[in-house]
Amino acid sequence: ITFDLTDEGAKKFADYTSANIGKILSIVLDKTVLSSPRIQSAITGGTGQITGSFTVEEARNLSVQMRYGALPVPLRVAESRAVGPTLGQDSVRKSINAGVIGLLVVIVFMLLYYRLPGLLADFALIIYALLVFALFKLIPVTLTLPGIAGFVLSVGMAVDANILIFERMKEELRGGRALRSAIDIGFARAWPSIRDSNASTLITCVILFWFGSNFGASIVKGFALTLAIGVLVSLFTAITVTRTFLHLVMNNMDLSRNRWWFGV
Repeated sequence: ITFDLTDEGAKKFADYTSANIGKILSIVLDKTVLSSPRIQSAITGGTGQITGSFTVEEARNLSVQMRYGALPVPLRVAESRAVGPTLGQDSVRKSINAGVIGLLVVIVFMLLYYRLPGLLADFALIIYALLVFALFKLIPVTLTLPGIAGFVLSVGMAVDANILIFERMKEELRGGRALRSAIDIGFARAWPSIRDSNASTLITCVILFWFGSNFGASIVKGFALTLAIGVLVSLFTAITVTRTFLHLVMNNMDLSRNRWWFGV
C-alpha cells in the first residue's frame, strides 16, 4: 500500500521514522487502530509503503479507510427549520384517554362482578395508579407512547392479580368456609400464580431493557421500564393494600350472614 504525504507531513514523518527505526507505528482513525506496521527504514522522500501479508480485500479496505480519514469534511448549516410535534402530542393524548377509559371500565367491572371486594380492589387500583405516577415523577420517567402502553398493560396485571384472589376466595366460600378464613386462604392459594406470572413479566422486562440499552432502541427501554415499575407496584397493592382493606371491613362490619356482598 503506497501513500503520499504533504510537505509538512513529509518533514515530520522523516524526523520520526529516522529516530524510531525498528519500532511499531500505528495508524489510528477515530481512536481505532487501523494497522500497526514496523518502521523498516527512514522515510524521507514524502512517499512510503505499507507492506505485509494483506489480501487484496484487506489492502483495499485499509486504503479506503486511510483516504477517508484524510478528507476534510466541514460542517455547514444549510437550513434550519422548526417542526411542531402535533402528531406526537395527538398520539399521546389519545393514548392517555384510552388508558383512562380502560381504567374506568375495569373499575366498573370489578364493582359489578365482585361487589364489595371489587369496590375495595377499585380503591387499591386508584392507590396503585397514584403510587406509579409518584414513582414516575421521582425517578423520573418520561411518559412517551410506549411508556403509556407499558403502564396500561401493568394495570391489566394489577387487575389480574385481584381476580385470581377473589375467584379463589369465592371457591372457599362456596365450599362452606367462614368468611375470614376464606379471605386468608384465597390470598394464600392465589399467591403462587400471581408470583410466577409477575416474575415472568419482570424477566421479560429485564431482557427488553437490556436489548434497548445495547441496541439503541429507546422505545423498547421506555416500555420495559414503565411495565416493570407497574408490575412491582401491582404486587404490593394486590397482596397488601386489598387484603388490608378487606380485613378493615371485616373488623368493623358483620358481613358473615350476607355473602351476596362477596359475589356468592
